[in-house]
Amino acid sequence: MMRSLWQLRNWRECPVRKLAWVAVVTRLEMFLDALEESQTPDDVQSLVVALRDSYGISNAVYHAVNVGPIPYAALTYTPEWMQYYHDQKFVQVDPVVKGALQKFHPMDWKQLDWSGRGSREFLGEAIAAGVCNQGLSVPIRGPNGQFALFTINDNCSDASWEMFSKEFKRDMMLISHYIHRRVVDIIVPEQDVNRRDLSPRETDSLKYLALGFSRGQISEKLKISEHTLRVYIDSARGKLGALNTIHAVTTAFSRGLISF
Repeated sequence: MMRSLWQLRNWRECPVRKLAWVAVVTRLEMFLDALEESQTPDDVQSLVVALRDSYGISNAVYHAVNVGPIPYAALTYTPEWMQYYHDQKFVQVDPVVKGALQKFHPMDWKQLDWSGRGSREFLGEAIAAGVCNQGLSVPIRGPNGQFALFTINDNCSDASWEMFSKEFKRDMMLISHYIHRRVVDIIVPEQDVNRRDLSPRETDSLKYLALGFSRGQISEKLKISEHTLRVYIDSARGKLGALNTIHAVTTAFSRGLISF
């Protein structure tokens, strides 16, 4: 893991440059390989720091609310800010937390409701503490009511952040679920979820959905009706314990059941 971690930390680039590094092994693959080798919560913490540096952003945060007996976080915010956040009970006014409890898709912070006075004051204090003005958060829901939140943020222009998000949103979705799966394995290894295997048709259906094909296009590729395709997708969702199709796709990725 240390070799991959060193490489990640030494490829820091600015989002404005569109992170143009191209190599046989991508930064995403390097991160996932290193994550797979992690053995302790401290390893995950080190990798979250490396993730921040690799993608050239200001902060990266993974926070699991109820994976283990106590909440777990791996993050790059300062301890002082985290303590202040807790003491001030900012969780009650934080639009990111409110949005994550209601949504399943990645959330760009600009699309959240910051109109309330408490939310605006919170944002001002957060920015002063180094949290940054641009952000993307991914809600994560696991079996048995597990809930976690993965966030990246940075200080850059709207145009630069939009470009970065367009390029790397899928990376962040995959990373968020892989981190969550690894944290579960490390913290509560005895809670091995009953992972029923997907059939080849179910796997192909989710893979083509992940690639952006429409249901009609997938039906044509697999030479099945759209009704049959819907049966395969619903069956895969049931096996994965997913609440919707997007959740099924990201869960399948995080468990290594589908890949490109």
